[in-house]
Amino acid sequence: MACEIHLNDIGTEFRITIIDCASAAIDISSATSLNMIFKKPSGTTVTQTATAYDATNGILTYTTIAADLDEIGTWKIQAQVVATNGTWKSEFKSFKVHRNL
Repeated sequence: MACEIHLNDIGTEFRITIIDCASAAIDISSATSLNMIFKKPSGTTVTQTATAYDATNGILTYTTIAADLDEIGTWKIQAQVVATNGTWKSEFKSFKVHRNL
C-alpha cells in the first residue's frame, strides 16, 4: 500500500494476511475464493476479487483499478477467504483516501 492514497489512484496494492486466533498465518492454497471487501466513507460496501500473493503464508493481494478509490475519507478493508475446509475473514484495517490538489 502506498504511504498516502489519493482519490482515483490506480495501481495501489493492498495486501492482507489471514491469521488464526494464535496469530499464525492460515495456508490459503486450497482457497476457492479470495476477496477484499472495501467499505467506503459513505457506507457502501464493494467486494473485489483478490489473488494469492503468498498462499502458504496466508497473504492475498488486490491492486486498484480505475473508479475503485472514488471517495475521499476513511475507508475500511477486510479480506475474505473461502476454501473447502473453511471460510475466514481478516481483521478490519482502515486507510484514508486524500483529495488531490
